[in-house]
Amino acid sequence: MCSAICAAQTNQYTKVLLSKKIGKEVGSYAGGYGTVYDPVTKKQGIVDSLGTVTFESPYRGSIYHIFKNKFVIRSEEGSRAKSAVIDEKGNEVISFDDQEFNTPWLSRERIIASKQDKEAVYDYKGSLIIPHSDRIRFAGKNRFFVLKDKKWFLYDFNGKKLSEREFKEDYNFEEGRALIVNEDSQSEIIGTEGQTLYKFSKQITDINAFPYLITKNKSTGKYGLIDKDDNAMAEEIFDEISPEYFGQKEYLYLRKSNKITVFYKKDRKLYPNSFRYLNPLFDQYFNVYNDKAKKYGVVNLQGNIIIPPEYDFIKSFIISGRNFIYLKKGEEEKLLDKNLKNVISEGTQILGFYPDNLLIRKQEKYYQLSVNSLSEKELKNISFIKNQDTDYFNPLNEYSKPLVCKNTDNRYGILDEKGKEIVPFLYEDIIVFDNSENEIVVKKEGRYGVLNFQNEPLKEIIYDKYLWQKEVLRMDKDKKSDFVYFTRFKGTTRRL
Repeated sequence: MCSAICAAQTNQYTKVLLSKKIGKEVGSYAGGYGTVYDPVTKKQGIVDSLGTVTFESPYRGSIYHIFKNKFVIRSEEGSRAKSAVIDEKGNEVISFDDQEFNTPWLSRERIIASKQDKEAVYDYKGSLIIPHSDRIRFAGKNRFFVLKDKKWFLYDFNGKKLSEREFKEDYNFEEGRALIVNEDSQSEIIGTEGQTLYKFSKQITDINAFPYLITKNKSTGKYGLIDKDDNAMAEEIFDEISPEYFGQKEYLYLRKSNKITVFYKKDRKLYPNSFRYLNPLFDQYFNVYNDKAKKYGVVNLQGNIIIPPEYDFIKSFIISGRNFIYLKKGEEEKLLDKNLKNVISEGTQILGFYPDNLLIRKQEKYYQLSVNSLSEKELKNISFIKNQDTDYFNPLNEYSKPLVCKNTDNRYGILDEKGKEIVPFLYEDIIVFDNSENEIVVKKEGRYGVLNFQNEPLKEIIYDKYLWQKEVLRMDKDKKSDFVYFTRFKGTTRRL
C-alpha cells in the first residue's frame, strides 16, 4: 500500500498511515523505516514502509532511528545497560556492549562509540575505524580530532592520522578552515591536513567573514578587523563586530557607542553612520530603525536617508528574479523596484509574497499578480483571505506560506502561490500558526482536527479544542489529550 506513494508523502503522514494499518504507534519514520511500539507487550520494534514489522526487540529498552535502515538498540536488563547498532532485521552491525553511541550529525558514514570513558569510531558495516582513545570529536565534514595522552591529533574518516602535530584542543572546520591557538599562543588558521594556512599577530575571535577576520585586543576588550594577510581594516576600537550569516554576505557591522559603521567587502572601505540598527536590502540600500519614532526607513551605504523612517515594516524580496523593497505604513503599502519606483497601484494590499508572483487584494477582489507584466489574474469565488502577520518573515522564512481563504459558500480552504487549491474548501475555519509550522487546525461541525499544507489528515476532526504549546499542538477531547509535534513548512523558497 504505502511503498508506491510514500515518496510523495511526508514522513509524518506515513507514520499516521502505518500506525492505523498495524494498530501500533509508529515513530521516527524516515527513509523507508520507522520504530514501532506495542502497548500490550511493551516491546519496541522496526517497521518498513509496507507496515511489516521486520524486527521486534526481545529486550526491555529502547530503539532509536539513526538513518534509513540503521538503528541503535538499547537493552536495560538487570542493573546493566547495553547498546548495539542493528539493521532493520535486528542483525547486529556493532555488537552489544556496555557502550553509548554519539551521532551528532546523524552521519551516514561514521558513528562514535563510548565505553568505559574511552571512545572509538566505527563505520556502518561494523568496522573499527579509530581504536578506543581518551576522546574523539567530529571536526568537520570528514575529519576527527582524537585525544591521546592529553594531546589532540587530526584524523580523516578512514582512521588515518593526518599529522603528528599536537593541538591544545579540538576544533571545528568550516569551508576547509579551522581557527586555532597554536603552540606559541598565536591565532592561526589551519587546513584540513593540519597545515598552517595563516598566522596572525593579533588575537582572532571570528573567521566567518573570511578573508576578513575579527580581532580582539586583550587589554581593552575592543574589536577590530584585518584581512587574511594581517593588514588592518579597522582599528581595535569597536564594542562589537558582526559578520552577515545570510544573504549575499557583503558587509560587516562594527558597533561603537550604539552606532554602526559598515565595512563593505567589495571596496574594503568603512562607512560610518549615525544609526543603531541596519539590515541589508539590495544595491547598497539598508533598512534602518529609528528608536524614537519606532519606525523603519531606508538609507544608502553612505548613510544618506533615502526613505524617511516612517514605516511600520520594510523588507526586500526577490520576485521573478527581480529585487523589490516592500514598505507598509498603516493601510498604505508600496512595492519599490530597483529604481525605487512603486509598481503597485494605490489601495493594493499584498497578502502573499512568492518567488514568482504576488497574491493581492484590490477593490474587494483577489488576484494573482505578475511583477513582470503587472497583469492580474482574478481568484474566482474567493470572498476573503486571511492576512499573514509580517512577524513571520525571517532569514529562514523568506516567502509567505500558502494562504487560508474563504469562498463565496462561506467555507475555508487553502490556495498556493499560483492560486491552486491545495486544501479543499470544506471547513468552518482553518487556523494557521505564525511561525514555520507545517501543521494546521481545521474546524468542521464544531469539532477540530489537524492537517498539513499537503492536505494530509494527521488527526481526525473529533476534538473539542486545541492548544498551541510552542513545538507541540495539543488536541483535547473528553478530558484526554493527543499531541502533534510540529514540523517545519518547506515551501518553494530561495535564499536572498
